[in-house]
Amino acid sequence: MIIWIASYPKSGNTWIRSIISSLIYTEDGIFDFKLLKKIDQFPEKKYFKDLVKNYDFNEIKTNWIFAQDKINIDKNIKFFKTHSGKYTVSGSSFTNDENTLASIYIVRDPRTVIQSISHHYTLSKDDALEFMLSSQMTGNKESYDKKKFGILNLIGKWNDHYRSWTIRKKNLLLLKYEDLILKPDQELNNIISFLKNYVKFSVNENKIKNIINTTSFINLKKMENKNLFQENAYDRNTGIKKNFFNLGPNNKWENILNNKIKEKIEISFNKEMREIGYL
Repeated sequence: MIIWIASYPKSGNTWIRSIISSLIYTEDGIFDFKLLKKIDQFPEKKYFKDLVKNYDFNEIKTNWIFAQDKINIDKNIKFFKTHSGKYTVSGSSFTNDENTLASIYIVRDPRTVIQSISHHYTLSKDDALEFMLSSQMTGNKESYDKKKFGILNLIGKWNDHYRSWTIRKKNLLLLKYEDLILKPDQELNNIISFLKNYVKFSVNENKIKNIINTTSFINLKKMENKNLFQENAYDRNTGIKKNFFNLGPNNKWENILNNKIKEKIEISFNKEMREIGYL
């Protein structure tokens, strides 16, 4: 069955994948970007190649469950990253209880997310705001046809995405990006306690120390600067590679957003931001 690592784009998903892969797939806790290959992404083309013809969204959504049924034939526990919302579209559900064992959802202050969206997708702040306020889909058929991976994901609005994954609390661990920065030891212990309900792995004080040190934002950025990271962002206007690990803890919305955008975010997502503790 699947343990999902889910988040809205640019909210810390790769960071959590780094932490979990070093926790589950190493003995010493020392992270290497090669470990990310052990936590695949869903949806990806390879999981639908015998189920669809054109990889358009209507075909994909109809086969979300069939693809996961195939993945789970061996009955082994697997981790998957996703940015898809946990939606039901025209009767087709993204996942179900038969395929999902548990979910880890990472949430990040949307006032901070907007800067990361702007950088990652090469958008103005206004366009990044529109991205977060619209029923957004990432990826497009033309750009992904030439690749082995990546098909359309229904992201949706920031608050709809958050709601879709957290409305059911059963077998759910909710993590805040900000807590990972401020208290990594405590958040790693929360992850360990949660995953011990589902997966067997070894853990000790030295391993915990290594995980925290080698998956810190500073270290991940250093590793990326040495060209060790293979999931980089590219400027969509120039095609030039740019940093995936960009500002991290230095992304301060107070210093970046104008009042108009800040107020629109706080009004549009008021209920969820209050619930999470961002307001």
